[in-house]
Amino acid sequence: MRSVRLGIVVSAVLALTVAGCGGGGDEGRSQSPAANAPSDASVSLAGTCPSTIVIQTDWDPESEYGVYYHMLGPDPKIDTQHKRVTGPLVVEGKNTGVQLEVRTGGPSIGFEPVSSQMYKDTSITLGQVSTDEAIRFSNKQATQAVVAPMEKSPFMIMWDPATYPQFGTIADIGKTDTKVLYFEGDTYMAYLTGTNILKKSQVDGSYDGKPANFVAANGKIAQAGFATSEPYVYEHEVRQWAKPVKYALVSDAGYPFYPQALSIRTADKAKLAPCLKKLVPLVQQAQVDFLNNPDKTNELLLRLIKEYNTGWVYTPGLASYAMDKMRSDFVTNGPDKTLGNFDTVRVQRMIDIVGPIFTAQRQPPKAGLKPEDIATNEFVDMSIGVGA
Repeated sequence: MRSVRLGIVVSAVLALTVAGCGGGGDEGRSQSPAANAPSDASVSLAGTCPSTIVIQTDWDPESEYGVYYHMLGPDPKIDTQHKRVTGPLVVEGKNTGVQLEVRTGGPSIGFEPVSSQMYKDTSITLGQVSTDEAIRFSNKQATQAVVAPMEKSPFMIMWDPATYPQFGTIADIGKTDTKVLYFEGDTYMAYLTGTNILKKSQVDGSYDGKPANFVAANGKIAQAGFATSEPYVYEHEVRQWAKPVKYALVSDAGYPFYPQALSIRTADKAKLAPCLKKLVPLVQQAQVDFLNNPDKTNELLLRLIKEYNTGWVYTPGLASYAMDKMRSDFVTNGPDKTLGNFDTVRVQRMIDIVGPIFTAQRQPPKAGLKPEDIATNEFVDMSIGVGA
């Protein structure tokens, strides 16, 4: 499941010896001086939330997860051994009176799914859990999403437009015998082949994130990835390619999951409810603020990547590209005027899609699973949205 991020940009760039990140500087991220002041009553979480709110991400720092780093006050403490950063939780320059700790996932936790990690380490308050992962673990490691900072997933399949000018959708790829490389275990591929959008005979789960096969095939294959990263990397950082690619989103092929939704252990809901009522709107607002003013936060991300030194490569150009794509395609209000809320019809659709897949894999979801079991709008402020 967490092959989601394995090897993509990091392997691609390292394999071709592309320059590492830069531009982060040595200074801490700065916000309003109010961050060092006593908590502001209008946003105070003190006494309601844990004194340190711990958020577990599923990968290394990147702009797609910038909302959480944007909530860190100035001069955060960086723990390079454990790959985590801690500072006062600040929103719109106002100190909430509690600390925020953002932990790195992926290789830093042995590629453990965040759901599993949350049950191994109960000091984690919230974690990033995508809808399909929540369904998968709903029986024994249940989580409930409380806000979705990203409305749409950047999962995509890309191709060379010069080789395949007729492609516009994933279904178009399925009308041919073009090989499609992907990460073995990604659940969406079982959906694409199970619905005959793609043929089982044309998909190849050996993709390891390196560009060698795509380059060697001179673009005569298609390849999975992320719309917020590979299109930029292949055009600007993979020197053996250095030209545009086109892509189609997996979500547009009928797999409408919420990516990396901020989630709690289901059993913690009653205990955390007073905190979540105050915290979730702050996360919504922080995402809006980050989209509008990302520079200092992206500087922090680049600094963390450099200091963590996990092998993850992220450049200022890629961060800027990701921000543009997030604004245009992935961090939106959805069909209404609210950022971060869940459509229960959409969640039910995911249960219908992946429930049989996980059952066939001998990991059946919770019996009678309902959308409200894995996602709730109870704490979302419906008045907060992009452009509101």
